[in-house]
Amino acid sequence: MPISLFNPFETLHLNSATCFLTGVDLTSVDEQITVFPGWILDRFSLREKKFRMMDQVTGIRYDDLKLPASSEVKKAFENLDEEIKKAFDSGFAEVKKLPEERLFLWMSRLVYGVVYHDLCLQINRSAKRDKEKEFKLSALLKERFGKLHLMMQSLIVPIEFGALKPWSIRIVRLKYSKDTFNYKDEPTNLNFSLGLNGFGIVACLQDNGAVGNSQQDIIDKISDKELHPIQFEELCARFLYANYLMKKGSQHIVQLLEEKVIIESIPLADTPNDPLFGRWDDNMFAQVLAGYWEPWGLIKSDIITLPDAPISFLENDYTHEFIEPESITLPF
Repeated sequence: MPISLFNPFETLHLNSATCFLTGVDLTSVDEQITVFPGWILDRFSLREKKFRMMDQVTGIRYDDLKLPASSEVKKAFENLDEEIKKAFDSGFAEVKKLPEERLFLWMSRLVYGVVYHDLCLQINRSAKRDKEKEFKLSALLKERFGKLHLMMQSLIVPIEFGALKPWSIRIVRLKYSKDTFNYKDEPTNLNFSLGLNGFGIVACLQDNGAVGNSQQDIIDKISDKELHPIQFEELCARFLYANYLMKKGSQHIVQLLEEKVIIESIPLADTPNDPLFGRWDDNMFAQVLAGYWEPWGLIKSDIITLPDAPISFLENDYTHEFIEPESITLPF
């Protein structure tokens, strides 16, 4: 029997009567999963708190952020959650041992869940403004979100990824307690970051490894050092801004065979007249940093004074050596 794949972005088919991952019809509104796993909602008392959506205005209760899911999909995510929770409870060493594909699937569930609700909001608002004018998603975002959705189906479909993975995932030691849950995403470019229980994860979910490669120098300098939280936030800002600057979209070769699907990621690289990344603008990066460093009260004017480069808590401005976390006196 040929493998069946579902792409909701062909027709923007997003509704509570259809499993978000497989496209099968559901028989009950109770067939659903929360976007954020239940153990996270309970441990960090998030169910009644509001998650701010992409418009930065709308807030939806964490407990109301749900995805329609068949029993098969629900069970598969329950198994994944159990695996991830066990590693997260143990901390950095066990998180590092997780297969990247499993971590990718878990992160994608969160980011895609936010995308799903953002799109539903936009579709509903568009219908209220003009019932005859259909909401349209750009071709770029249709392709980007569609590829993420395709790869998420590896949770239940025999999908193999080639040697080059479609994502960049980096895990670092971090001075965070079990009581801290610091999640951030940027759904448009599919960025993810999470600080929790002594570890931090920063990821780009659809960059074919390019952003991770571009930041590998600082990752190597960090090595196994336990970062101060402000250092981790700077690392997250670097990943997000580098992803924003990436000029070429990720490309993949998808082979639908009788018994499995193979996804080969095509390497992204500079060419003589077409660099992979746009020019790094220190002034713009300082604005990005200001958003990440807000908990420490740092604003853009504290971070950069042109023509000087932005301050850094990861690298010494003159020697470019890694700044030891113990030397940073800011609270964490």
